[in-house]
Amino acid sequence: MPDVRLASPQGRWILLTTVLGSSMAMLDSTVINVALPRIGRDLGADLAALQWTVNAYMLTLAGLILLGGSLGDRYGRRKIFVLGVVWFAAASLLCGLAPNAGVLIAARALQGVGGALLTPGSLALIQASFHPDDRGRAVGLWSGFGGIGAAVGPFLGGWLVAGPGWRWVFLLNVPLALLCAPIAVRHVPDSADGRAHGRFDILGAFLGALSLALVTYALIEARRGSLIVAVTAVAGVLAGVAFVYVEKRRPDPMMPLDIFASRQFTAVNLVTLCVYAAFGGYFFLTALQLQVALGWSPLAAGTALLPTTAMMLLFSARSGALADRIGPRIPLTVGPLLCATAMLLMLRVGPGSSYATDVLPALLVQGAGMVALVAPLTATVLASVDTARAGLASGINNAAARAAGLIAVAALPLLAGMGPEAYRSPDAFNTAFHRAMLLCAGVLVVASALAFTTVRPLPPGCRRPECRTHGAVTAPPLEGGRAAKHLS
Repeated sequence: MPDVRLASPQGRWILLTTVLGSSMAMLDSTVINVALPRIGRDLGADLAALQWTVNAYMLTLAGLILLGGSLGDRYGRRKIFVLGVVWFAAASLLCGLAPNAGVLIAARALQGVGGALLTPGSLALIQASFHPDDRGRAVGLWSGFGGIGAAVGPFLGGWLVAGPGWRWVFLLNVPLALLCAPIAVRHVPDSADGRAHGRFDILGAFLGALSLALVTYALIEARRGSLIVAVTAVAGVLAGVAFVYVEKRRPDPMMPLDIFASRQFTAVNLVTLCVYAAFGGYFFLTALQLQVALGWSPLAAGTALLPTTAMMLLFSARSGALADRIGPRIPLTVGPLLCATAMLLMLRVGPGSSYATDVLPALLVQGAGMVALVAPLTATVLASVDTARAGLASGINNAAARAAGLIAVAALPLLAGMGPEAYRSPDAFNTAFHRAMLLCAGVLVVASALAFTTVRPLPPGCRRPECRTHGAVTAPPLEGGRAAKHLS
């Protein structure tokens, strides 16, 4: 049984290590949007290249995050975590030195591989190291400090882009890794799951990532209307079908399909797909809108986005407590509607808009909506399956959210009519941005309707989330489970 106490020196070292590691991935996912206009200008990249700069990272992270947890079980959680930190730093260095958009996109894909190793690994180290009496508090501190990183990410990204330059958004990870990895090797105990056996589901992970990659390519390049795009789209769908076929027949699949026999689990994941598709498109385009259409500096744009994540950090625990008392149905219905209202308020944001009267009200309503729904969403996911599969359920939900954001970043500019050079024209981008916000609002209304018609009260005594305080905007926080071998 793990016996490290949180108040001990070793406990503090473990917490510091896991916070540093997870913060690298958290910061990178929140600061990149602010840097996109400068990246496009310096590298001569069109909108499709900027979409790939975001999506290459999300693609490998979403496709491999479940496999990353399994590798830690088999070969040692500390080993895989340190490998992920070093890998992430090396890929970040390559991003920072990229001479062109193609190299940057490839390096971002490699970053996602590192993120898939260290993101579940950071939580797994806490689950495997701390005494049961201290584990909940350690997870809470880990998620809270991660939330702080998410909150300051846009501000930090804006400051780096406006000051030293966008390359330092990536290069900053190198000194963090040089601090994190030695501490982990020296102070964090290694552990593995002796029950982990069988083959890794490499084929399932490959087919899942391939399907996402092909569909993403088809959506981003669809405006060209070529035969290659059509063939790629069909191949992506076929790869998805093959993924389901393989997962259904493997004895130890990466994503056991029988978990979807729970109607509640299936329903809440459909809500997740809708909600995080809208969020992914919203945060991607809003950072561009503030700089392209309003002419704000990267620092101003990054600072402007602080209220949403700050509200989540401050009030997510209270939202979870409220959902415990009244059940998840109302928060999961009202939350998306508030977010849809925020998208409609963004229709007022354009050239000449004021932050206080136009931008801030939308961000505050967006924050209120996310506060209302994220914690109950996680609680409902955990309650919809057996306790032994809680970590797996959380991992699937997290991966679904990231995949939804990936598809949204690929599809939304196409659906909104953004051309390859749209982000270079304030008027053209502003018009397309407003169309995109209407689409996001519509998807959120669908999410609200799904939640109202499908989500049921939580059963008494169900497992509650340990990540009570968080500021994640790209995906729900990961949760652990004692027998969740895929993520612990």
